[in-house]
Amino acid sequence: MTMKIAVVGAGSWGTAVAALAAANGPSLLWARRHDVAATINTEHENPRYVQGFRLPESLVASSNLASVVDQADALAVGVPSHGLREVLASVASLVHPTTPILSLSKGIEKGTLMRMTEVIGDVLPQHKRERIGVMSGPNLAKEILAGQPAATVVAMTDESAAQDLQSALMSPRFRVYTNTDVIGCEVAGACKNVMAIASGIATGLGFGDNTRAMLVTRALAELTRLGVELGGSPFTFGGLAGVGDLITTCYSSQSRNYTVGLGLGSGQPLDEVVAEMNMVAEGVKSTEGILSLAARASIEMPIAAEVGRILYEAADPLERMQALMTRDPKNEGHGIV
Repeated sequence: MTMKIAVVGAGSWGTAVAALAAANGPSLLWARRHDVAATINTEHENPRYVQGFRLPESLVASSNLASVVDQADALAVGVPSHGLREVLASVASLVHPTTPILSLSKGIEKGTLMRMTEVIGDVLPQHKRERIGVMSGPNLAKEILAGQPAATVVAMTDESAAQDLQSALMSPRFRVYTNTDVIGCEVAGACKNVMAIASGIATGLGFGDNTRAMLVTRALAELTRLGVELGGSPFTFGGLAGVGDLITTCYSSQSRNYTVGLGLGSGQPLDEVVAEMNMVAEGVKSTEGILSLAARASIEMPIAAEVGRILYEAADPLERMQALMTRDPKNEGHGIV
């Protein structure tokens, strides 16, 4: 049976996922703005978020969220993390408790410190938890829309549902792997945004590849420590949703979080950097939540802590980089210390 996937959120990544699904079967895309939905349907483009890319004519967009959700065999929720609860709650009564739901958002909810799958479960208390999952990996939307080879992970504890989603999204240019480690994939996805800000800051300060390689390697240690403590598998962090996504986000000029860091390292104030962006950089909001989770779990995350000081206390980036470099000497040990 062909699965009809409805994607909630017509940003760059939501649009890319809807386009992937449309290549294999019926695909619906909810856009908050009516003009965005209308342009997708008539021009088969989304110039607001992914200008210059032709979308499948079989992809149908709508600004009527209830209609989109009501027709879906599976949901992929791609609204920013701070808006996910409100958007999903508005159509909660229309979501069948066995419908597979994928989170496309990579963040931590402020206040509750919930991962996005936990927020979904909280909004939909009757929903089968094993059919709530996450899609994560080194996935830059524009490269995927251009047909460049890429891969991702669909993590869900219901392996049959994960395999159905795998089939619905996979193509000769886009490999989809399954995983049952929802926690590990989500923690990695949320943390890598924070680390990408650090990488951008280093570039903005004028540092080169050695510095960024150091940051990315130590960032992997930090997010692995936290993820394993919260219940994730250490193997996840060496895969696509872990180191794969981390490398892409920390090195690509297409990364929104890297772009924020680049501006901060170059001397721009945060509000100015954010005002220049058309899309949400999740790390700006989720750094606080990541640090709170780390504190609750008694996990040391020095890179994330310095990013937090720069974001929320307007600390000097060069001084905070120096603070990282002059920490007490350590033994690298088994790689996650």
